[in-house]
Amino acid sequence: MTNNSLTEITEQLNKIKSAVIFCHARPDGDALGAGLALTLALRNSGKSAVMCCEDTPPEKFGFLKAMQEVKRELSCTEFDAIICVDCADVARIGTFAEFYSKFAGVTINIDHHISNTCYGKLNYVHECPASCELLTEILISAGYEITEEIANLLMLGLITDSGNFVHCDVSEKTFNTAALLRARGADVNLINYNMYSRQPKQRAVLYGAVMNKMRFLLDDRLAVIVTTLEDLAKTGADKSLTEGFVDFPLTVEGVEVSVAMMEVKKRQYKISLRSKGKVNVNAVASSFGGGGHVLASGCMLLGELEEVIDKISYAVYQNL
Repeated sequence: MTNNSLTEITEQLNKIKSAVIFCHARPDGDALGAGLALTLALRNSGKSAVMCCEDTPPEKFGFLKAMQEVKRELSCTEFDAIICVDCADVARIGTFAEFYSKFAGVTINIDHHISNTCYGKLNYVHECPASCELLTEILISAGYEITEEIANLLMLGLITDSGNFVHCDVSEKTFNTAALLRARGADVNLINYNMYSRQPKQRAVLYGAVMNKMRFLLDDRLAVIVTTLEDLAKTGADKSLTEGFVDFPLTVEGVEVSVAMMEVKKRQYKISLRSKGKVNVNAVASSFGGGGHVLASGCMLLGELEEVIDKISYAVYQNL
């Protein structure tokens, strides 16, 4: 499968009368923002649309009312189209992957991950800071109104996936998109406060515990942090509160790659990788069946803690 043009995508969106929108499991701001913005835009244009995700949106996104629209199961299975946003492959849809694989209608894949497999019948996959950047372009091209609510959702994804506009893939187009959304009513102050300035006590305590155990490997070019189930139990924190932890080790001078390991269950770790630019962490994650971006990727690894750290360390070493 190959990429389709913007015109082909928007023409198809305007043809359909009903759609279900999927995003990846354990959704972040970009997945939720893109999916819900598209859902509301389709509804506002007179179409039937629902957004589904395997997991409930983390509490911190609750300041945007639209988060209540995310469903964890399908109440109806009759749709003209399935639209996947911010999802690099079908497996990442989680519990809805089987429904997707059996669906005979139109499938549209909209994503910004370099590792995307172009699994839709129609694909709009372009590497950029956020899927919400692509969605803004698509909604404008399709002639859909970007209301204040939709603008906030799109700005949420743009801000969070670009690291608040500091990642090196942020372009002039990214800032132009942000300016357009601000003109449509996006509240940048509200989003930044809730994403970067507000946190529950449990997260603050967990953050201190995790960073206190930070390891430096490969002549200090690699930093590794680990959040264990015991850490979560002791602090009373939810796994979703660890979002953003992976970014801190990159602030250490000399560190080129940051790895955040989350213990999902005994001998299973969710791995998040970030790079300053010299190391392609998509290549690292891909070697373990994961993927994402050159600067930000993820994967899942099985094994004892020290074994997993050794595997990741060697894979990073091979890509230094």
